[in-house]
Amino acid sequence: MSNTLQPEIKDHAKLADFILFSQREFLLNLSKELNRDNISFAQFFLLSYLATSKELTMTDIARKMGHSTAAATGLVDRLEKLGYMERTHAVDDRRKVMVRVTSKGLDLVSRLRDELQHQIADAMTETSATDAASFMTSYRTMDTSIASK
Repeated sequence: MSNTLQPEIKDHAKLADFILFSQREFLLNLSKELNRDNISFAQFFLLSYLATSKELTMTDIARKMGHSTAAATGLVDRLEKLGYMERTHAVDDRRKVMVRVTSKGLDLVSRLRDELQHQIADAMTETSATDAASFMTSYRTMDTSIASK
């Protein structure tokens, strides 16, 4: 028995294909920009995450990235050498190393996000306002569902 509000299983497969193939196209274009700036996807994701946070410990970074602390340290080392991040010591505990994105890192994240937004806008140029609104409503619902798991 099918719930009329739920898409059919074949629609889930189509949606999975859409996500995979559209993500591939956007990531291929992003990859060109990342190569130009000499950073990896993992480093960009870390920069993007830190751009929304004041500062984080290495343990927080490792947890967020799903890496060991040693692997997270390698990411931060590279980004720090490029001037995109900086390390400081916590005021309350000098042994605790804090990491934050620099203005150069914020500029990079902003530029790459703008580029991605332009790519998405270009991809949606032939989408009606109604369809775009419906897509965004569906996206927000899925995003909330994924975030709660």
